[in-house]
Amino acid sequence: MNKFLLRLLRLFLGLFLYAVGIVLTMKANIGYASWEVFHAGLSHVFNVQIGTISIFVGLALCLISLMAREKLGFGTLCNMIFVGLFMNMLLAVDIFSNRTNFYLGVLQMVVGLFVIAIATYYYISSGFGAGPRDSLMVVLAKKTKFPIGVCRSGIEVFVVIIGALLGGTFGIGTILAAVIVGFCVQITFKMFHFDPTTVVHENFMDTFRTLFKLKPTEQPPLK
Repeated sequence: MNKFLLRLLRLFLGLFLYAVGIVLTMKANIGYASWEVFHAGLSHVFNVQIGTISIFVGLALCLISLMAREKLGFGTLCNMIFVGLFMNMLLAVDIFSNRTNFYLGVLQMVVGLFVIAIATYYYISSGFGAGPRDSLMVVLAKKTKFPIGVCRSGIEVFVVIIGALLGGTFGIGTILAAVIVGFCVQITFKMFHFDPTTVVHENFMDTFRTLFKLKPTEQPPLK
């Protein structure tokens, strides 16, 4: 159980850092990253907090993945809920101010992307399952037979276009994030000597059994 609790700590540390990284990129004030452009566009249309929109988008993506028979994990559900909640909290307390200097904005965007990369390391290494957006990428790759990178790029281009049309904040930072986020992740994973392909992710029922100390063949008691 101590190992399980340590994994939970890694999961929630990753989710919190992910929200911190997103808010840092938003406050860089040079354009949002791709999914935030989409979330901001919907937030503008429905007049709802961007973190709350992130939760509803995550829920919709989870439903799409389930309909495509993709298994979801405990981490998928936590990602859907807590990243948005942490974003709302950070934006409400207004810890990070908007940058007015372009070059400081670029620097903050890069720092934010590295924070997201570190968050990704903690989140993935916990082994609780992929996030809703990653699950969508996997579903699309399976259905279309296109390479995973092509599917990811296609999704991000699509959400940027829709988000910008809805009034989301598009700028040089959006392009910068799209270009260097992969390098930030690669450098971070190399620094931690981490290979994400070696991680075996639990589905939700595996985590449920571990939490309640059930054997794989046992069923939870009826109420």
